[in-house]
Amino acid sequence: MLRSVRSLVRFARPEWRGSRRRLARCGNIDDLRRIAQRRLPAGVFDYIDGAAEDERTMAENAAAYGRVRIEPRILVDVAKVDASTTLLGRRMPYPLALAPTGFTRIAHWEGELAVARAAAKAGLPYALSTLGTRSIEELAAVSDGDKWFQLYVWRDRGLAKELMARAREAGFTCIMPTVDTAVLGRRERDVRRGFTLPPKIGPSTLVDGIRHPAWTWNLVRREPITFSSVAGHVGIDGSTAVALSTYVATQFDPSFSWRDIEWVRSEAGMPVMLKGVQSAADVRTAASIGVDAVVLSNHGGRQFEGAPAPLDLLPEVMDSVGESIEVLVDGGVRRGSDVVKAVRLGARAVLIGRPYLYGLAAAGEEGVSWVISHLTSGIDRTLRLTGAPAIADVVLHRDAAR
Repeated sequence: MLRSVRSLVRFARPEWRGSRRRLARCGNIDDLRRIAQRRLPAGVFDYIDGAAEDERTMAENAAAYGRVRIEPRILVDVAKVDASTTLLGRRMPYPLALAPTGFTRIAHWEGELAVARAAAKAGLPYALSTLGTRSIEELAAVSDGDKWFQLYVWRDRGLAKELMARAREAGFTCIMPTVDTAVLGRRERDVRRGFTLPPKIGPSTLVDGIRHPAWTWNLVRREPITFSSVAGHVGIDGSTAVALSTYVATQFDPSFSWRDIEWVRSEAGMPVMLKGVQSAADVRTAASIGVDAVVLSNHGGRQFEGAPAPLDLLPEVMDSVGESIEVLVDGGVRRGSDVVKAVRLGARAVLIGRPYLYGLAAAGEEGVSWVISHLTSGIDRTLRLTGAPAIADVVLHRDAAR
């Protein structure tokens, strides 16, 4: 009897690290999102999780992947599968990059440094935001991986020129102007909470801080959170609390146009990738003036409510421009199969933002690595289960309802 019980019962070795215990209970990115929601103050979580107006565009970004079907093929040798790609002349093990996100240290005190290290370990590119909370030089000091710099163009063009020069000197390999923020979208979760960057201290903030002691403790014992790459530029470095919509309206240049992309190309000294393109016509224009790559993106649904889902836009774009420009997509990716679908439809790679922020909030750098592993293993599994040694071998079917 005892022998039978012993053959069936094994005691698990206790895991003392809280981050690993949390990750061990995660089956997917939605689980990480729930952990992040528990660990972050409500206003901080909503800033990361929310989108513009009724948030339908954000929902459509994800729903678009569910409308694409893959036809599994059987009895194919998939002992080895290869999902690698080439992007801007560099080989990548997977068609995946980590998108720029602003004010990342509100998710975890290490912020962009943790994300950059996780990306470099996986051999994937990471884009640092102009509104990042670690500087260009800080990032270069911890990551020898492929680094891109996302550029918001200021009214002060001298500052934009300085940022590009610093990125070039620090070994970054791509300048990524974001082109969908002439003004900030109406993010109503932030409006309701009166959310500012950095968060202002008030009665509700104090209560939320008490309810989330780990987050609060890590915040108060670290250096102040600022937009580190523009630190010292009084009024724009994020050292004082301001509503993000006010900040964008006063600092970003709403006259930024195609003629300025020519200026960016002349100053960058490296490939230029436009992020926030939302029409085939604009992709054609980008290709015609020599832009190296575009990201089909509606800013994760955070800007214009009603923009097309990037995946829905992708076939039209590829029919229009073919191989004349490298095309990436972002928004709504939650599984490796989503990445496979986007690449099979013509994207060179896919960017993720919210998923790794959930991982960062849940478990720091380990959480970001968990997200990367979840997606890359999902890519491999999708190829094997559908009888495709490479993504080019995948056979797609699409719902007539689309």
